[in-house]
Amino acid sequence: MQQLTTLARDGRALAALAVPLALTQLAQVALTTTDTIMMGVLGTEALAAGGLALVIFNQLRTMGVGLVTSVGNQVAAAAARAEQADSARAEQTDGGVDAQRRADDEVRGLVRAALAVATLAGIAGAVLMVLIGQAATLLGQEAAVAHRTQGMLAALAPGLLPCLWFQAIRQFTVGMRRPQALLQITLVSVAVNAALNWAFIHGSWSFPKLGLTGIGVATSCVHLLSFLALYGSARRDPLLGPLLSLRAWRADLPTVRRLLGLGTPIAATYGSEAGFFSVTALLAGSFGAAALAAHTAVNQLIYLVFQVAVGLSHAASINVSRELALGDYPAARRIRDTALACGAVVMTVVGTVYLALPELVLRPYFDPSSAADQQGLDIATGLLGVVAVLQFFDCAQNIGVGLLRGLDDTRSGFRITLVGYWLVGLPAAWLLAYPLGGDTRGLWLGLLIGLATTAVLLLRRYGRALTSRATDTQEPVPAI
Repeated sequence: MQQLTTLARDGRALAALAVPLALTQLAQVALTTTDTIMMGVLGTEALAAGGLALVIFNQLRTMGVGLVTSVGNQVAAAAARAEQADSARAEQTDGGVDAQRRADDEVRGLVRAALAVATLAGIAGAVLMVLIGQAATLLGQEAAVAHRTQGMLAALAPGLLPCLWFQAIRQFTVGMRRPQALLQITLVSVAVNAALNWAFIHGSWSFPKLGLTGIGVATSCVHLLSFLALYGSARRDPLLGPLLSLRAWRADLPTVRRLLGLGTPIAATYGSEAGFFSVTALLAGSFGAAALAAHTAVNQLIYLVFQVAVGLSHAASINVSRELALGDYPAARRIRDTALACGAVVMTVVGTVYLALPELVLRPYFDPSSAADQQGLDIATGLLGVVAVLQFFDCAQNIGVGLLRGLDDTRSGFRITLVGYWLVGLPAAWLLAYPLGGDTRGLWLGLLIGLATTAVLLLRRYGRALTSRATDTQEPVPAI
Protein backbone atom coordinates (compact mmCIF):
# COMPACT_ATOMS: atom_id res chain seq x y z
CA MET A 1 0.00 0.00 0.00
CA GLN A 2 2.82 2.36 0.87
CA GLN A 3 4.47 1.66 -2.48
CA LEU A 4 1.24 2.50 -4.32
CA THR A 5 0.91 5.71 -2.33
CA THR A 6 4.49 6.65 -3.17
CA LEU A 7 3.93 5.81 -6.86
CA ALA A 8 0.80 7.97 -6.93
CA ARG A 9 2.63 10.87 -5.29
CA ASP A 10 5.58 10.57 -7.66
CA GLY A 11 3.19 10.24 -10.58
CA ARG A 12 1.49 13.50 -9.70
CA ALA A 13 4.84 15.26 -9.36
CA LEU A 14 5.99 13.90 -12.72
CA ALA A 15 2.68 14.74 -14.39
CA ALA A 16 2.86 18.35 -13.22
CA LEU A 17 5.73 18.83 -15.67
CA ALA A 18 5.15 15.97 -18.12
CA VAL A 19 1.52 16.76 -19.01
CA PRO A 20 2.08 20.33 -20.26
CA LEU A 21 5.24 19.16 -22.04
CA ALA A 22 3.48 16.21 -23.66
CA LEU A 23 0.53 18.38 -24.70
CA THR A 24 2.95 20.93 -26.14
CA GLN A 25 4.74 18.16 -28.04
CA LEU A 26 1.42 16.88 -29.36
CA ALA A 27 0.41 20.36 -30.42
CA GLN A 28 3.74 20.75 -32.21
CA VAL A 29 3.21 17.46 -34.00
CA ALA A 30 -0.19 18.76 -35.05
CA LEU A 31 1.80 21.16 -37.22
CA THR A 32 3.43 18.36 -39.21
CA THR A 33 0.23 16.31 -39.07
CA THR A 34 -1.65 19.20 -40.66
CA ASP A 35 1.09 19.46 -43.26
CA THR A 36 0.90 15.72 -43.97
CA ILE A 37 -2.89 15.71 -44.27
CA MET A 38 -2.79 18.60 -46.72
CA MET A 39 -0.09 16.83 -48.70
CA GLY A 40 -2.46 13.87 -48.95
CA VAL A 41 -5.15 16.15 -50.37
CA LEU A 42 -2.72 17.04 -53.17
CA GLY A 43 -2.28 13.35 -54.06
CA THR A 44 -0.07 10.33 -53.42
CA GLU A 45 2.94 11.81 -55.23
CA ALA A 46 2.75 15.02 -53.17
CA LEU A 47 2.42 12.97 -49.96
CA ALA A 48 5.47 10.92 -50.89
CA ALA A 49 7.59 13.97 -51.83
CA GLY A 50 6.45 16.17 -48.95
CA GLY A 51 6.76 13.33 -46.48
CA LEU A 52 10.35 12.72 -47.54
CA ALA A 53 11.12 16.44 -47.15
CA LEU A 54 9.63 16.43 -43.65
CA VAL A 55 11.72 13.39 -42.71
CA ILE A 56 14.89 15.25 -43.74
CA PHE A 57 13.78 18.47 -42.01
CA ASN A 58 12.94 16.57 -38.82
CA GLN A 59 16.32 14.82 -38.98
CA LEU A 60 18.22 18.12 -38.95
CA ARG A 61 15.80 19.84 -36.59
CA THR A 62 16.05 16.98 -34.11
CA MET A 63 19.83 17.12 -34.10
CA GLY A 64 19.74 20.89 -33.61
CA VAL A 65 17.32 20.48 -30.71
CA GLY A 66 19.69 17.93 -29.19
CA LEU A 67 22.46 20.54 -29.06
CA VAL A 68 20.39 22.75 -26.72
CA THR A 69 18.46 20.08 -24.83
CA SER A 70 20.96 19.90 -21.97
CA VAL A 71 20.17 23.57 -21.21
CA GLY A 72 16.99 22.47 -19.43
CA ASN A 73 18.95 20.15 -17.13
CA GLN A 74 21.62 22.75 -16.42
CA VAL A 75 19.01 25.43 -15.68
CA ALA A 76 17.07 23.02 -13.42
CA ALA A 77 20.19 22.26 -11.38
CA ALA A 78 21.05 25.97 -11.13
CA ALA A 79 17.46 26.76 -10.08
CA ALA A 80 17.63 24.09 -7.36
CA ARG A 81 20.81 25.66 -6.05
CA ALA A 82 19.11 29.06 -6.15
CA GLU A 83 16.27 27.68 -4.02
CA GLN A 84 18.81 26.49 -1.49
CA ALA A 85 20.33 29.97 -1.59
CA ASP A 86 16.89 31.46 -0.91
CA SER A 87 16.58 29.22 2.13
CA ALA A 88 20.02 30.25 3.33
CA ARG A 89 19.13 33.90 2.86
CA ALA A 90 15.84 33.46 4.71
CA GLU A 91 17.76 31.93 7.59
CA GLN A 92 20.28 34.77 7.35
CA THR A 93 23.05 32.30 6.56
CA ASP A 94 26.28 33.83 5.29
CA GLY A 95 26.67 33.62 1.56
CA GLY A 96 22.96 33.30 0.74
CA VAL A 97 22.74 36.52 -1.29
CA ASP A 98 25.97 35.82 -3.16
CA ALA A 99 24.84 32.27 -3.98
CA GLN A 100 21.54 33.61 -5.37
CA ARG A 101 23.37 36.10 -7.55
CA ARG A 102 25.73 33.43 -8.85
CA ALA A 103 22.83 31.12 -9.68
CA ASP A 104 21.01 33.90 -11.59
CA ASP A 105 24.17 34.78 -13.52
CA GLU A 106 24.66 31.12 -14.37
CA VAL A 107 21.13 30.87 -15.82
CA ARG A 108 21.60 34.05 -17.91
CA GLY A 109 24.86 32.68 -19.26
CA LEU A 110 23.19 29.40 -20.16
CA VAL A 111 20.45 31.20 -22.12
CA ARG A 112 22.94 33.27 -24.11
CA ALA A 113 25.06 30.20 -24.86
CA ALA A 114 22.00 28.21 -25.90
CA LEU A 115 20.95 30.90 -28.39
CA ALA A 116 24.48 31.04 -29.80
CA VAL A 117 24.52 27.28 -30.32
CA ALA A 118 21.02 27.37 -31.83
CA THR A 119 22.06 30.08 -34.31
CA LEU A 120 25.07 28.15 -35.56
CA ALA A 121 23.08 24.92 -35.83
CA GLY A 122 20.18 26.64 -37.63
CA ILE A 123 22.40 28.16 -40.30
CA ALA A 124 24.35 24.95 -40.88
CA GLY A 125 21.17 22.87 -41.01
CA ALA A 126 19.46 25.17 -43.50
CA VAL A 127 22.42 24.92 -45.88
CA LEU A 128 22.42 21.13 -45.56
CA MET A 129 18.70 20.96 -46.36
CA VAL A 130 19.19 22.82 -49.62
CA LEU A 131 22.15 20.61 -50.58
CA ILE A 132 20.24 17.42 -49.78
CA GLY A 133 17.36 18.68 -51.91
CA GLN A 134 19.72 19.12 -54.83
CA ALA A 135 20.88 15.51 -54.41
CA ALA A 136 17.39 13.99 -54.01
CA THR A 137 17.56 12.24 -57.37
CA LEU A 138 20.67 10.39 -56.16
CA LEU A 139 18.78 8.88 -53.21
CA GLY A 140 16.88 6.32 -55.28
CA GLN A 141 13.63 8.27 -55.51
CA GLU A 142 11.43 8.64 -58.58
CA ALA A 143 12.31 11.73 -60.64
CA ALA A 144 8.96 13.49 -60.12
CA VAL A 145 9.06 12.84 -56.37
CA ALA A 146 12.67 14.06 -56.11
CA HIS A 147 11.86 17.32 -57.92
CA ARG A 148 8.97 18.17 -55.63
CA THR A 149 11.02 17.20 -52.56
CA GLN A 150 13.69 19.68 -53.62
CA GLY A 151 11.22 22.59 -53.71
CA MET A 152 9.71 21.61 -50.36
CA LEU A 153 13.14 21.49 -48.67
CA ALA A 154 14.10 24.91 -50.03
CA ALA A 155 10.91 26.34 -48.51
CA LEU A 156 11.43 24.62 -45.14
CA ALA A 157 15.10 25.61 -44.76
CA PRO A 158 14.60 29.25 -43.59
CA GLY A 159 12.31 28.06 -40.79
CA LEU A 160 14.98 25.96 -39.10
CA LEU A 161 16.73 28.94 -37.47
CA PRO A 162 13.70 30.38 -35.61
CA CYS A 163 12.64 26.80 -34.82
CA LEU A 164 15.89 26.24 -32.91
CA TRP A 165 15.69 29.66 -31.23
CA PHE A 166 12.26 28.62 -30.00
CA GLN A 167 13.72 25.37 -28.65
CA ALA A 168 16.50 27.22 -26.80
CA ILE A 169 13.99 29.48 -25.02
CA ARG A 170 11.78 26.47 -24.42
CA GLN A 171 14.51 24.58 -22.59
CA PHE A 172 15.06 27.63 -20.40
CA THR A 173 11.36 27.78 -19.42
CA VAL A 174 11.23 24.01 -18.82
CA GLY A 175 14.35 24.10 -16.65
CA MET A 176 12.69 26.84 -14.60
CA ARG A 177 9.60 24.59 -14.35
CA ARG A 178 7.36 27.18 -16.04
CA PRO A 179 6.36 25.58 -19.38
CA GLN A 180 2.69 26.59 -19.36
CA ALA A 181 2.93 29.30 -22.07
CA LEU A 182 4.43 26.74 -24.46
CA LEU A 183 1.11 24.93 -24.84
CA GLN A 184 -0.92 28.06 -25.49
CA ILE A 185 1.51 29.33 -28.12
CA THR A 186 1.76 25.99 -29.86
CA LEU A 187 -2.01 25.54 -30.01
CA VAL A 188 -2.40 28.92 -31.67
CA SER A 189 0.40 28.05 -34.10
CA VAL A 190 -1.52 24.96 -35.25
CA ALA A 191 -4.48 27.10 -36.34
CA VAL A 192 -2.21 29.66 -37.99
CA ASN A 193 -0.32 26.89 -39.79
CA ALA A 194 -3.51 25.35 -41.17
CA ALA A 195 -4.71 28.73 -42.44
CA LEU A 196 -1.38 29.61 -44.06
CA ASN A 197 -1.11 26.14 -45.59
CA TRP A 198 -4.48 26.56 -47.27
CA ALA A 199 -3.64 30.09 -48.40
CA PHE A 200 -0.28 29.20 -49.95
CA ILE A 201 -1.48 25.92 -51.50
CA HIS A 202 -4.51 27.42 -53.26
CA GLY A 203 -3.56 31.09 -53.54
CA SER A 204 -6.41 32.20 -51.29
CA TRP A 205 -6.72 35.67 -49.70
CA SER A 206 -4.29 37.24 -52.21
CA PHE A 207 -1.47 34.82 -51.27
CA PRO A 208 0.60 33.33 -54.12
CA LYS A 209 -0.49 29.86 -55.28
CA LEU A 210 2.50 27.61 -54.51
CA GLY A 211 1.00 24.11 -54.20
CA LEU A 212 3.17 21.67 -52.24
CA THR A 213 5.96 24.22 -51.79
CA GLY A 214 3.46 26.53 -50.08
CA ILE A 215 3.24 24.08 -47.18
CA GLY A 216 6.95 24.57 -46.55
CA VAL A 217 6.65 28.35 -46.75
CA ALA A 218 3.74 28.33 -44.29
CA THR A 219 5.65 26.12 -41.84
CA SER A 220 8.70 28.40 -41.90
CA CYS A 221 6.49 31.43 -41.18
CA VAL A 222 4.87 29.63 -38.24
CA HIS A 223 8.26 28.77 -36.69
CA LEU A 224 9.23 32.45 -36.74
CA LEU A 225 5.93 33.59 -35.25
CA SER A 226 6.13 30.92 -32.52
CA PHE A 227 9.60 32.04 -31.47
CA LEU A 228 8.51 35.67 -31.25
CA ALA A 229 5.47 34.72 -29.19
CA LEU A 230 7.46 32.56 -26.74
CA TYR A 231 10.13 35.20 -26.29
CA GLY A 232 7.49 37.85 -25.62
CA SER A 233 5.73 35.62 -23.09
CA ALA A 234 8.95 34.77 -21.24
CA ARG A 235 10.00 38.41 -21.23
CA ARG A 236 6.77 39.39 -19.47
CA ASP A 237 7.07 36.64 -16.85
CA PRO A 238 8.26 38.14 -13.51
CA LEU A 239 10.50 35.13 -12.79
CA LEU A 240 11.79 34.41 -16.31
CA GLY A 241 12.10 37.96 -17.65
CA PRO A 242 15.06 39.11 -15.53
CA LEU A 243 16.99 35.96 -16.50
CA LEU A 244 16.29 36.07 -20.25
CA SER A 245 19.06 37.49 -22.41
CA LEU A 246 19.16 37.37 -26.22
CA ARG A 247 22.72 38.67 -26.44
CA ALA A 248 24.04 35.50 -28.03
CA TRP A 249 27.12 37.36 -29.29
CA ARG A 250 28.12 37.90 -25.65
CA ALA A 251 27.91 34.21 -24.83
CA ASP A 252 30.67 32.92 -22.56
CA LEU A 253 32.87 30.59 -24.60
CA PRO A 254 33.47 28.10 -21.74
CA THR A 255 29.68 27.84 -21.29
CA VAL A 256 29.20 27.34 -25.03
CA ARG A 257 31.84 24.61 -24.98
CA ARG A 258 30.17 22.98 -21.97
CA LEU A 259 26.80 22.95 -23.74
CA LEU A 260 28.38 21.58 -26.88
CA GLY A 261 30.17 18.93 -24.83
CA LEU A 262 26.85 17.80 -23.35
CA GLY A 263 24.71 18.59 -26.40
CA THR A 264 26.78 17.01 -29.16
CA PRO A 265 26.23 13.44 -27.87
CA ILE A 266 22.53 14.27 -27.40
CA ALA A 267 22.33 15.60 -30.95
CA ALA A 268 24.14 12.50 -32.16
CA THR A 269 21.73 10.32 -30.18
CA TYR A 270 18.68 12.11 -31.56
CA GLY A 271 20.24 12.10 -35.00
CA SER A 272 21.01 8.43 -34.70
CA GLU A 273 17.36 7.65 -34.02
CA ALA A 274 16.01 10.10 -36.59
CA GLY A 275 18.56 8.83 -39.09
CA PHE A 276 17.43 5.29 -38.39
CA PHE A 277 13.90 6.27 -39.38
CA SER A 278 15.14 8.41 -42.29
CA VAL A 279 17.08 5.52 -43.81
CA THR A 280 14.05 3.24 -43.52
CA ALA A 281 11.98 5.94 -45.29
CA LEU A 282 14.46 5.88 -48.17
CA LEU A 283 14.31 2.06 -48.19
CA ALA A 284 10.50 2.22 -48.21
CA GLY A 285 10.70 4.49 -51.26
CA SER A 286 12.47 1.73 -53.13
CA PHE A 287 9.20 -0.25 -53.00
CA GLY A 288 7.37 2.53 -54.88
CA ALA A 289 5.32 5.67 -54.19
CA ALA A 290 2.45 3.75 -52.54
CA ALA A 291 4.82 2.08 -50.06
CA LEU A 292 6.51 5.41 -49.28
CA ALA A 293 3.11 7.08 -48.78
CA ALA A 294 2.08 4.27 -46.39
CA HIS A 295 5.38 4.56 -44.55
CA THR A 296 4.91 8.34 -44.27
CA ALA A 297 1.40 7.97 -42.84
CA VAL A 298 2.35 5.32 -40.28
CA ASN A 299 5.53 7.17 -39.36
CA GLN A 300 3.42 10.25 -38.68
CA LEU A 301 1.25 8.21 -36.31
CA ILE A 302 4.38 7.02 -34.51
CA TYR A 303 5.70 10.56 -34.39
CA LEU A 304 2.41 11.74 -32.89
CA VAL A 305 2.39 9.22 -30.04
CA PHE A 306 6.14 9.59 -29.57
CA GLN A 307 5.53 13.08 -28.22
CA VAL A 308 3.97 11.62 -25.08
CA ALA A 309 7.22 9.74 -24.53
CA VAL A 310 9.17 12.95 -25.18
CA GLY A 311 7.13 14.76 -22.52
CA LEU A 312 7.76 11.97 -20.02
CA SER A 313 11.43 11.83 -20.95
CA HIS A 314 11.98 15.57 -20.51
CA ALA A 315 10.03 15.67 -17.24
CA ALA A 316 11.93 12.66 -15.87
CA SER A 317 15.24 14.15 -16.99
CA ILE A 318 14.58 17.55 -15.39
CA ASN A 319 13.39 15.91 -12.16
CA VAL A 320 16.45 13.65 -12.01
CA SER A 321 18.76 16.68 -12.41
CA ARG A 322 16.86 18.44 -9.66
CA GLU A 323 16.89 15.50 -7.24
CA LEU A 324 20.59 14.86 -7.77
CA ALA A 325 21.35 18.54 -7.14
CA LEU A 326 19.50 18.12 -3.85
CA GLY A 327 21.23 14.78 -3.14
CA ASP A 328 18.07 12.62 -3.15
CA TYR A 329 19.17 9.40 -4.93
CA PRO A 330 16.19 7.20 -3.97
CA ALA A 331 13.87 9.77 -5.57
CA ALA A 332 15.95 9.64 -8.76
CA ARG A 333 15.43 5.87 -8.82
CA ARG A 334 11.67 6.18 -8.38
CA ILE A 335 11.44 8.66 -11.24
CA ARG A 336 12.49 5.90 -13.65
CA ASP A 337 9.80 3.49 -12.46
CA THR A 338 7.09 6.16 -12.50
CA ALA A 339 7.92 7.36 -16.01
CA LEU A 340 7.95 3.81 -17.42
CA ALA A 341 4.64 2.97 -15.76
CA CYS A 342 2.97 6.10 -17.16
CA GLY A 343 4.37 5.40 -20.62
CA ALA A 344 3.13 1.81 -20.61
CA VAL A 345 -0.42 2.91 -19.79
CA VAL A 346 -0.52 5.43 -22.65
CA MET A 347 0.99 3.03 -25.19
CA THR A 348 -1.51 0.31 -24.26
CA VAL A 349 -4.44 2.63 -24.90
CA VAL A 350 -3.05 3.88 -28.21
CA GLY A 351 -2.14 0.40 -29.44
CA THR A 352 -5.66 -0.82 -28.70
CA VAL A 353 -7.09 2.00 -30.83
CA TYR A 354 -4.76 1.12 -33.71
CA LEU A 355 -5.84 -2.51 -33.71
CA ALA A 356 -9.55 -1.87 -33.18
CA LEU A 357 -10.05 1.09 -35.54
CA PRO A 358 -7.40 0.96 -38.30
CA GLU A 359 -9.55 2.62 -40.98
CA LEU A 360 -10.43 5.52 -38.68
CA VAL A 361 -6.79 6.03 -37.71
CA LEU A 362 -5.61 6.11 -41.33
CA ARG A 363 -8.55 7.99 -42.84
CA PRO A 364 -6.88 11.44 -42.60
CA TYR A 365 -4.10 10.23 -44.90
CA PHE A 366 -5.93 8.11 -47.47
CA ASP A 367 -9.26 8.23 -49.29
CA PRO A 368 -10.74 4.68 -49.20
CA SER A 369 -12.91 5.47 -52.25
CA SER A 370 -9.87 6.40 -54.35
CA ALA A 371 -8.29 3.60 -56.35
CA ALA A 372 -4.99 5.49 -56.33
CA ASP A 373 -4.95 5.58 -52.51
CA GLN A 374 -6.14 2.02 -51.92
CA GLN A 375 -2.76 0.35 -52.29
CA GLY A 376 -1.13 2.73 -49.83
CA LEU A 377 -4.03 2.24 -47.39
CA ASP A 378 -3.69 -1.55 -47.55
CA ILE A 379 0.04 -1.39 -46.86
CA ALA A 380 -0.39 1.04 -43.96
CA THR A 381 -3.15 -1.08 -42.39
CA GLY A 382 -0.85 -4.09 -42.41
CA LEU A 383 1.82 -2.15 -40.52
CA LEU A 384 -0.35 -1.13 -37.57
CA GLY A 385 0.02 -4.45 -35.75
CA VAL A 386 3.81 -4.06 -35.68
CA VAL A 387 3.51 -0.41 -34.66
CA ALA A 388 1.26 -1.25 -31.69
CA VAL A 389 4.14 -3.26 -30.15
CA LEU A 390 6.96 -1.03 -31.37
CA GLN A 391 5.60 1.98 -29.47
CA PHE A 392 6.31 0.41 -26.06
CA PHE A 393 10.01 0.11 -26.82
CA ASP A 394 10.16 3.50 -28.53
CA CYS A 395 8.72 5.11 -25.39
CA ALA A 396 11.03 3.19 -23.05
CA GLN A 397 14.19 4.03 -24.96
CA ASN A 398 13.28 7.72 -25.08
CA ILE A 399 12.73 7.76 -21.33
CA GLY A 400 16.08 5.99 -20.91
CA VAL A 401 17.87 8.71 -22.88
CA GLY A 402 16.25 11.38 -20.70
CA LEU A 403 17.20 9.62 -17.48
CA LEU A 404 20.85 9.42 -18.51
CA ARG A 405 20.74 13.09 -19.51
CA GLY A 406 19.59 13.85 -15.97
CA LEU A 407 22.84 12.26 -14.80
CA ASP A 408 24.78 14.42 -17.32
CA ASP A 409 25.72 11.13 -18.97
CA THR A 410 25.02 12.03 -22.59
CA ARG A 411 27.79 9.98 -24.20
CA SER A 412 26.45 6.61 -23.07
CA GLY A 413 23.12 7.29 -24.77
CA PHE A 414 24.85 7.93 -28.07
CA ARG A 415 27.00 4.80 -27.87
CA ILE A 416 24.01 2.66 -26.99
CA THR A 417 21.88 4.01 -29.84
CA LEU A 418 24.68 3.25 -32.28
CA VAL A 419 24.55 -0.37 -31.16
CA GLY A 420 20.76 -0.67 -30.97
CA TYR A 421 19.82 1.19 -34.13
CA TRP A 422 22.67 0.66 -36.53
CA LEU A 423 24.38 -2.57 -35.50
CA VAL A 424 21.16 -4.43 -34.62
CA GLY A 425 18.10 -2.61 -35.99
CA LEU A 426 19.19 -1.58 -39.49
CA PRO A 427 20.70 -4.96 -40.47
CA ALA A 428 17.53 -6.62 -39.15
CA ALA A 429 15.36 -4.21 -41.16
CA TRP A 430 17.31 -4.87 -44.36
CA LEU A 431 17.28 -8.63 -43.82
CA LEU A 432 13.55 -8.81 -43.06
CA ALA A 433 12.56 -6.38 -45.83
CA TYR A 434 14.60 -7.75 -48.73
CA PRO A 435 16.01 -11.30 -48.55
CA LEU A 436 13.28 -12.62 -46.20
CA GLY A 437 10.28 -10.35 -46.71
CA GLY A 438 10.16 -8.25 -49.82
CA ASP A 439 7.90 -5.53 -48.34
CA THR A 440 7.83 -2.65 -45.86
CA ARG A 441 6.59 -4.82 -42.98
CA GLY A 442 10.12 -6.18 -42.66
CA LEU A 443 11.45 -2.65 -42.30
CA TRP A 444 9.16 -2.00 -39.35
CA LEU A 445 10.03 -5.31 -37.72
CA GLY A 446 13.67 -4.25 -37.94
CA LEU A 447 12.77 -0.92 -36.33
CA LEU A 448 11.06 -2.81 -33.50
CA ILE A 449 14.10 -5.00 -32.88
CA GLY A 450 16.44 -2.00 -32.86
CA LEU A 451 14.30 0.02 -30.47
CA ALA A 452 13.84 -2.92 -28.09
CA THR A 453 17.59 -3.51 -27.92
CA THR A 454 18.23 0.18 -27.32
CA ALA A 455 15.62 0.44 -24.55
CA VAL A 456 17.04 -2.48 -22.59
CA LEU A 457 20.62 -1.21 -22.81
CA LEU A 458 19.72 2.39 -21.86
CA LEU A 459 17.68 1.45 -18.79
CA ARG A 460 20.34 -0.97 -17.60
CA ARG A 461 22.99 1.73 -17.98
CA TYR A 462 20.92 4.21 -15.94
CA GLY A 463 20.46 1.74 -13.11
CA ARG A 464 24.16 0.98 -12.90
CA ALA A 465 25.25 4.62 -13.22
CA LEU A 466 22.85 5.80 -10.52
CA THR A 467 23.93 3.06 -8.13
CA SER A 468 27.59 3.86 -8.79
CA ARG A 469 27.11 7.58 -8.19
CA ALA A 470 25.17 6.97 -4.98
CA THR A 471 27.93 4.66 -3.76
CA ASP A 472 30.60 7.25 -4.56
CA THR A 473 28.76 9.85 -2.50
CA GLN A 474 27.92 7.25 0.18
CA GLU A 475 24.21 7.90 -0.27
CA PRO A 476 21.94 4.87 0.32
CA VAL A 477 19.96 3.85 -2.75
CA PRO A 478 18.01 0.63 -3.28
CA ALA A 479 19.47 -1.83 -5.78
CA ILE A 480 18.16 -1.35 -9.32
